[in-house]
Amino acid sequence: MQLDAEKLIELLAEKVDTLSALAPNTAIVGIHTGGAWVAERLVARLGPPLKASPCGTLAVTLHRDDFARRGLHPQKKSTDIPFTVDGRHILLVDDVLQSGRTIRAALNELFDFGRPASVKLAVLIDRGGRELPMQADFVALSMPLDAQQSLELTNENDVLRFEIREAKK
Repeated sequence: MQLDAEKLIELLAEKVDTLSALAPNTAIVGIHTGGAWVAERLVARLGPPLKASPCGTLAVTLHRDDFARRGLHPQKKSTDIPFTVDGRHILLVDDVLQSGRTIRAALNELFDFGRPASVKLAVLIDRGGRELPMQADFVALSMPLDAQQSLELTNENDVLRFEIREAKK
């Protein structure tokens, strides 16, 4: 199955843009790596107030509860939030929502920088399999996958693509 990441980003942007519930002082924060790529594209597609707002990125590796098993991400980046988090409305962006553990880690990292007024979650694909009570406010596509399958967003030459992989037996 071929998933068009750019079309999914366009659909997600439409869903975010049509909901006027986002406050004027909303900032977008993407979770490294796939969520950061999606956040950059959302900012480019969205009109005011989000297009003019700053965009940040979160590196959540050190806040993950499975850090000892997974280790550092091979392309470890640091968190970059070029604005004050206190009192700001945050649109947190990720590529795939599954267990909810990455979102929990992202919230922990985000709160290290201050106390936002609110946090809304936007994801390209919700693949099910929740282990924690996390729910996205904006979803481009719900697509349940088997537990042995993985879904990865890749970026080659600034072209985003999804790859579905089967676990090796």
